[in-house]
Amino acid sequence: MSVVLNSTPETQSKTKRALLAERLRRAAESTIPLSFAQQRLWFLDQLEPNSPFYNVPTVVRMTGALNVEALRRALSEVMSRHESLRTRFVNVEGSPAQVVDNSLRLDLDFHDVSHRPAAQYEADAQALVRAEVNRPFDLSSGPPVRAMLIRLKPDEHWFVLNIHHIVSDEWSLKIFFHELTELYAAHSEGRTPELSELPIQYADYSQWQRESLKNGALEQQLDFWREQLKGTPPVLELPTDHPRPAMQTFRGTIQSRVLRRELADALTQLGARHGATLFMVTLAAFKALLNRYTQQEDIVIGSPIAGRNRVETEQLIGFFVNTLLLRTDVSGDPAFEELLGRVRETTLNAYAHEDLPFEKLVEKLHPERAATHMPFTRIMFALQNSTLEEMKWANLALQFVDCETGTAKFDLTMVLQGTNHGLVIQAE
Repeated sequence: MSVVLNSTPETQSKTKRALLAERLRRAAESTIPLSFAQQRLWFLDQLEPNSPFYNVPTVVRMTGALNVEALRRALSEVMSRHESLRTRFVNVEGSPAQVVDNSLRLDLDFHDVSHRPAAQYEADAQALVRAEVNRPFDLSSGPPVRAMLIRLKPDEHWFVLNIHHIVSDEWSLKIFFHELTELYAAHSEGRTPELSELPIQYADYSQWQRESLKNGALEQQLDFWREQLKGTPPVLELPTDHPRPAMQTFRGTIQSRVLRRELADALTQLGARHGATLFMVTLAAFKALLNRYTQQEDIVIGSPIAGRNRVETEQLIGFFVNTLLLRTDVSGDPAFEELLGRVRETTLNAYAHEDLPFEKLVEKLHPERAATHMPFTRIMFALQNSTLEEMKWANLALQFVDCETGTAKFDLTMVLQGTNHGLVIQAE
């Protein structure tokens, strides 16, 4: 029986019965298929074994009286709630499969550098963070998540969470820290945590995703994308300072700028006057910039979307992100308002056909493949309306610290993040 994810009240009990039947069936099986996005990352891991390219690290400065035992227990319970964090990815006769392993634990790797001289302990802590960020995961043995705690002073700790992208995304990190906050508070105060039971697990989603593309649904989506990407030009060539290496090295860095709040608000108002979102306005500006630098008039970029179009997936930790290809004709030296209209139409049409996994699109359309870049585009663009910002725990202030990995998955990734201070632009 296949799992049917449905959030309508009329079919709620039917959905629960289907989920129960599916879990009983899964309990009798040793392996589960990967989602399409997971499968792509698994193959990349096979091509580049022992690489940290898809590590997703988060560093938090904790200032105040930390209850280390409560943190350990909270981490253990997040691990228990989410099967994705207890999943191993194995090779079964040449194909990947996921195995949920209840024996996998998340140990808190503890380091105390507080006895070092004041001039040395922060450098030692940074060295520990760099080593952890660049330590690869063995997906076949798991777990795909690690945690480290570094004590710099009695009232200052650095908490380092490192998760492989195959089980996480930006949305997942917010879930992780939301649950960690509640669980830490509950164990510190000696009360029962107030977290609702998860209706499904990630493996339920991965099986549903495969079932959902049967019975003609895949072809309906493909028809749109075949037409949309017909005659796609060669991937955009940026005027870089150095020749492209024969093989992608993934070396990179990040440059950041902040657009003040008043300017960000003005951009939002500009979009509203033309029925466009802030994402559309900034994407149009980005495409105008790319046109100036490359002199190309048919521009295709990729944009990540949350991929959580079912209510049952909203509280799950897992890899749900899909990639949409956004193609715009910028020929004719259009005024910005006209370009914005073109971008708006492209974006709305793409979002109306967002259910097709990027991996299936590549499989069916057979674009030119190369070891130096992903198919169709080398450039990504994203707007994130909320980010991990400062949090407050009992007797403890938490501040998220920028953590660079020294890698870049694409030629250029532009990420815009809305904050209380304005619009942060990061170019990776």
